[in-house]
Amino acid sequence: MKIVFMGTPDFAVPTLRVLLDTTGYDVVGVVTQPDRPAGRGRSLRTSPVKDLALEHTLPIIQPASLRQEPDAVEQIRAWEPDFLAVVAFGQILRQEVLDIPKIAPVNVHASLLPRWRGAAPIQAALKAGDIYTGITTMIMDAGMDTGPILLQDSIPIQPEETGQTLHDKLASLGALLLMHTLQWLASGSIQPHPQPTNPDLITYAPQLKKEDGALDWTQSAIEIDRHVRAFTPWPGTYTFWNGQRVKILEGFPIDIHSGLAPGEVEDTEGTEMGDVVPFAIGTGDGLFAPTRLQLEGRTAIEATEFMRGAPGFAGSVLGN
Repeated sequence: MKIVFMGTPDFAVPTLRVLLDTTGYDVVGVVTQPDRPAGRGRSLRTSPVKDLALEHTLPIIQPASLRQEPDAVEQIRAWEPDFLAVVAFGQILRQEVLDIPKIAPVNVHASLLPRWRGAAPIQAALKAGDIYTGITTMIMDAGMDTGPILLQDSIPIQPEETGQTLHDKLASLGALLLMHTLQWLASGSIQPHPQPTNPDLITYAPQLKKEDGALDWTQSAIEIDRHVRAFTPWPGTYTFWNGQRVKILEGFPIDIHSGLAPGEVEDTEGTEMGDVVPFAIGTGDGLFAPTRLQLEGRTAIEATEFMRGAPGFAGSVLGN
């Protein structure tokens, strides 16, 4: 079967790798996002999917917008694919592109649709406190993750799961599920079925921005903990102390009602908590104890070291 693979970030790499390593699949072309400036030097960086495609000398196109680049659409058509395999490509596809494959355009999405349609389903599931999530493969339509479902598989979300660990698990699961999907769809063993239309089941996970990482200390300690874990490693979470941004990289909630105001920092020396963490922060319900932080312009350090180098931190009130 001839496959045109469309994807960009790390999440898509395991799926492309499996397609390349499996007999019976011929990846005839790869469509990925253009090289982007990255890092302090703002030098152009290739996408992880492009890197893998280059290793295998696959034909590659990088349209900034398929809507505005008809030559790119014609190239996809010229490859004459049986399937479009789309994994975190980064553009909504018009119907003229979806109509190209002989069998179907198939998408791998990192949630159990219709829950968490959109660009950031992994972070949304963690931040909401979902106890499980999974992968959905679907026939693509012109909407945002609204196409009919082919297969779904779920995994539990562990108590200390982060955006990174869940990303890696779902990327591997997505590769496996797509292989089954293409095989069974080509043989007629599965049929697509419409997504549920009950509005109570439909949720959205919009694209994340750096400012979404701002912590709101009026939330509960459990919500703060979910926020920190969900946004690890990107976009990260932060607060402000004396006008400086402080990234909160790791931590945990403490179910203690201490009377601290939201955002107020308490030195835990001499308390039962002091054997575990050097300070805790008041929230809307309970305490949150950061274990790893990073002051703006400096390297990430453990909480004990941070406390030693930040006179006046204890007793201050953090905020935005």
